[in-house]
Amino acid sequence: MAGNASRGVGPVGVLALQGDFREHARVLSSFGADVITVRRPSELALVSGLVIPGGESSVIDKLSRMFGLAEPLKAAIAAGLPVYGTCAGLIMLADTVRDAIAGQQSFGGLDIVVRRNAFGNQRESFEVDLDVPELGDPAVHAVFIRAPVVEEVGERASILAALDDGRVIAVEQGNLLGTSFHPEMTDDYRFHRRFYNRVLATAFHS
Repeated sequence: MAGNASRGVGPVGVLALQGDFREHARVLSSFGADVITVRRPSELALVSGLVIPGGESSVIDKLSRMFGLAEPLKAAIAAGLPVYGTCAGLIMLADTVRDAIAGQQSFGGLDIVVRRNAFGNQRESFEVDLDVPELGDPAVHAVFIRAPVVEEVGERASILAALDDGRVIAVEQGNLLGTSFHPEMTDDYRFHRRFYNRVLATAFHS
């Protein structure tokens, strides 16, 4: 492996079971990260951080169990692996999922309750500028597509951003970061950078 790997940082993984994983890989590569796609436990074992992309959470759940990834990923999250989940990825990181289909499971880790498709179907997608104090100015331009919303935030999680009506759409907890929206679909990669900085910090102190 080239680049950051020589300094003790392993590759950054993008879960590639379903969804827009290629866009996330492109963003992370622009930071100089070594990026690999993750579909199997052997690939997960190589990474210093992981992005769980948007897509369909029920399909990601089903395929992760089919490929034997679900339990190793839950263990990695519990052990402190930096993980960033966008849209469906946020759902997969939530400890509790409302309106899940029968039998649907999440990886968990974030002390939150999310509701799937809280903003309606794909035709009701929208864009908005968000004030994110942790990221400073300018506002973050956010794209929402069949997005979930965080309905409850537990004591261990913190809110990074909310809509004007108070609905929470970005949270953080330790090495876990989750957004309802799709930063990879814009040219503002500050959330990805926040995640990648955590990957670097964790690797250098492990």
